[in-house]
Amino acid sequence: MTMNRLPELLRLPTLEVARRLLGAEIIRDLPEGRLCGRIVETEGYLPNDPACHGVRELLGGTCHRRTRRNAAMFGPPGRAYVYFTYGNHYMFNLATEPEGVPGAVLIRALEPLEGLEIMIARRGLADPRLLTNGPGRLTQAFGIGKELDGHDLSLPPLQLVPGIPMADEEIVETTRIGITRAADRPWRFYVRGNPWVSRK
Repeated sequence: MTMNRLPELLRLPTLEVARRLLGAEIIRDLPEGRLCGRIVETEGYLPNDPACHGVRELLGGTCHRRTRRNAAMFGPPGRAYVYFTYGNHYMFNLATEPEGVPGAVLIRALEPLEGLEIMIARRGLADPRLLTNGPGRLTQAFGIGKELDGHDLSLPPLQLVPGIPMADEEIVETTRIGITRAADRPWRFYVRGNPWVSRK
């Protein structure tokens, strides 16, 4: 895996990016040390999607709505879109559409690879399966907060390293979870049989 594959990945449509992110790695440099996790679950959010933060529903259609909170989702692609939700945790996304267009992939779960002791200390839990098996859990374990909103994910201290695309039989495609709008769209992807997936 090499960092120069990130621009190649970001030229693909958002849902294809969501699939191809499975197996990619997230590297986080903290004062306590380096963390690394493999992406095992994602969700796609598109420019015409009522569940997308950059889309506003109107009679007869939708329009794009950029705010201070969602500005990073409008790109450029390859930037982190980090937002606070439910009053208690952050969500980490990758902006994927051309600059000026809202679209992103939510990173829902990671398989821990490096820095397990740091993750345990940050989460206050000893069970490795509960460290990063959900979008709020992984941001706490990896120390991802609003200060990284808009960060270029080709650079430290938070980097995305694309992996080798997985075979279709290794990937489960299903409906998104934790949302009310457009919840029936099969834009959630996860690694079949992986114990760190948030919900099977």
